[in-house]
Amino acid sequence: MHHIEPCFTWRDYYRAEDDLNSPFFNREYSEFTLSNRIYDRYIHPQWDDFGSPTLYLKILYTDYVKGFTIIEFLGEWNDCINNDIMFLWEEIIKSLISKGIFRFILLGENVLNFHYSDDSYYEAWKEELVEEDGWIVALNFRKHVIEEMQIAGIDKYIFMGDHWELPLWRTLEPVHVFLHVESSWLKVLGMAKKIKPA
Repeated sequence: MHHIEPCFTWRDYYRAEDDLNSPFFNREYSEFTLSNRIYDRYIHPQWDDFGSPTLYLKILYTDYVKGFTIIEFLGEWNDCINNDIMFLWEEIIKSLISKGIFRFILLGENVLNFHYSDDSYYEAWKEELVEEDGWIVALNFRKHVIEEMQIAGIDKYIFMGDHWELPLWRTLEPVHVFLHVESSWLKVLGMAKKIKPA
């Protein structure tokens, strides 16, 4: 697991540790010492700890003008035992929203499992974005993780599913990933308006 590194190709565009508004501003990383673990497996030192013992993240890109951020995840998303969504909300999301971020792209191909507790933090997150016409999109999450989230009703708050796949996202620039997701979201919104009863 320590070989799985957050997307490195975007570091020329953005580094959270250099961003004054980032929750990880001034954070220092070791290239050689492994300290964070998921259960008994050490992980790459570039992943950021936000309070969960099983889920780590990396803010890959944030654009305060367009109001979006792209966050990559690694590990087990466990709301049941670790209350991961609470840590994510309190330590990361609220801070980003306070800086004008209202569009969230969550990259989840390295999220191995999802365990549900309740949806109150997801609901609070979505409600904070309503006035800005914001959204949360889960991109490239594994099929069984998406299914577990859908069973739990998390898809009421986070857009997810096959049409949100973008397998070659690492070959694109961050703004192109955003434009792809925004375009897909507008299509979904358009379809929802068409089928909405009068």
